[in-house]
Amino acid sequence: MKNMKKLMALLLALVMIFAFAACGSDEAPADDNKGDENKAPVSDVADGDNNSAADKETADFTVKEGKLIMATNAYFQPYEYYEGDKIVGIDAEIAAAIAKKLGLELEIQDMAFDSIITAVNAGSADFGLAGMTVTEDRLKEIDFSISYANGVQVVIVKEGSAIKSVDDLSAGKQKIGVQLGTTGDIYATDDFGDDRVTSYTTGNEAINALLKGDIDCVIIDNEPAKAFVKNNKGLKILDTSYADEDYAACIKKGNKELLDAVNEAIDELVADGTIDAIVAKYIK
Repeated sequence: MKNMKKLMALLLALVMIFAFAACGSDEAPADDNKGDENKAPVSDVADGDNNSAADKETADFTVKEGKLIMATNAYFQPYEYYEGDKIVGIDAEIAAAIAKKLGLELEIQDMAFDSIITAVNAGSADFGLAGMTVTEDRLKEIDFSISYANGVQVVIVKEGSAIKSVDDLSAGKQKIGVQLGTTGDIYATDDFGDDRVTSYTTGNEAINALLKGDIDCVIIDNEPAKAFVKNNKGLKILDTSYADEDYAACIKKGNKELLDAVNEAIDELVADGTIDAIVAKYIK
């Protein structure tokens, strides 16, 4: 009888030992799972860091990481024009100086002048430099940097023309040529009406139309006007200017980070004399 009691006690002890062991094995995985709930997988953490830093900065600041893409119309000497396959000029050099200040590589895209604001707003370019003047209408579509240069709109006529001054345009019915989308186009259309103004894709086309006699004059910026007159015999610039204006870089509305960075760069380039030196290189 005693032996039977000892056997029962031994069996009971074994049962209790196995029960505690089973409980211990259930608790251990539960503790491990709880710890995992507070940890993200290593790959997710890495992806998160990339998206919140580099990718976000690129999306908010420039179109392509490491690049500053400039939209322009490269037929506006001396601000932008071709030397061989390369686009050079005042705007090209100022843009390169801005890009250097921002630690970026400059890329220039040539397009029709009236496509520049569209390209910048669409995100295919970061900013536009093209001898572009700040106007109230443009400010509705795009933001502008502080001014980096001054421009004057002038009138080109053939030598011997009956047009002797800007005032003669108001008194007559002459046909006026302009470059599409420029302030010359905007001002002339407002002042003289659509029926008297013909818009051309480039300044070259407007000058060719003047030489052929299709139009009586061309309204365009003074600096490219000098180049056109120099390169085409029989043309001259009227002594009186048509309009005075300030040039600035256009930047997508709301891209304040890029706008502030470009403004800061322009301020520094004005202060250290870089912009004056660039302008003086092209305009004697």
